[in-house]
Amino acid sequence: MKPASCNNNPGQDSPLGKVTEYCSHYAPQLLFPISRQIKRDEIGINGSALPFLGEDLWNAFELSWLNPKGKPVVAVGQFHIPADSPNLIESKSFKLYLNSLNQTVFEDTASVIATLSKDLSEAAGRAIRVTIEPLSSQPTAAIGTPQGILLDDLDIDCTQYQPAPEYLHADPSGAEVEETLYSHLLKSNCLVTGQPDWAMLVIRYRGRPIERAGLLRYIVSFRNHNEFHEQCVERIFTDIQRRCAPAALAVHARYTRRGGLDINPFRTTGEFPAPDNRREIRQ
Repeated sequence: MKPASCNNNPGQDSPLGKVTEYCSHYAPQLLFPISRQIKRDEIGINGSALPFLGEDLWNAFELSWLNPKGKPVVAVGQFHIPADSPNLIESKSFKLYLNSLNQTVFEDTASVIATLSKDLSEAAGRAIRVTIEPLSSQPTAAIGTPQGILLDDLDIDCTQYQPAPEYLHADPSGAEVEETLYSHLLKSNCLVTGQPDWAMLVIRYRGRPIERAGLLRYIVSFRNHNEFHEQCVERIFTDIQRRCAPAALAVHARYTRRGGLDINPFRTTGEFPAPDNRREIRQ
């Protein structure tokens, strides 16, 4: 499967932002991979020597197929896409692909997992871990907030609504700290349609203290920025790493659901493990 390669608009040939006829029978060709390196070049990330580890965790809430008797099965799914995969998968194409299972017969849940693992791994260019839980198994989910410091009550003036990394500063004379800072004020826009994307951003680091008011202004500065979820998180990670030079860093965003999917990118220098799949209240 050949990824998109347009430099200016990597989603221009995708179904995103277009009137689409929904397909309800298995159609793996609907998946639309986009090269990650297009945007990584823009922020100076060398694809052969990534400055981070991590993954994109997708949660699917509109997942269904038919059993051998033609009876529908409904389920929730999780998809773990490694950050070092060559491609991300455009979200509407992912939704259309999942919808194509609706009238498709599968022998059992294991067959669905095997099919999705194969197709998504081929699109992303790396092995993707897939978990599917039929609702008949009574899966559970947790909603909560990070164990950290909420930035949103800081009384700040905001005037910049495009990414402004110059707001980021660490106190060079401060003693090293390890802390988790988070905000619900991250908003960006879809790279193709311009529709708003909302998220909670979590930053965990060890190093000289990051100036909190500047960090919050920086987060708010994404408000009119057009970029996919995964790309925003990598830009934030890179800006903090370059401007504040922490000894260890992790950046995690939980984006609100659209089309039955939420996307939760996580990037780390390696010292901090991936968080659990605890939903933000808006998810």
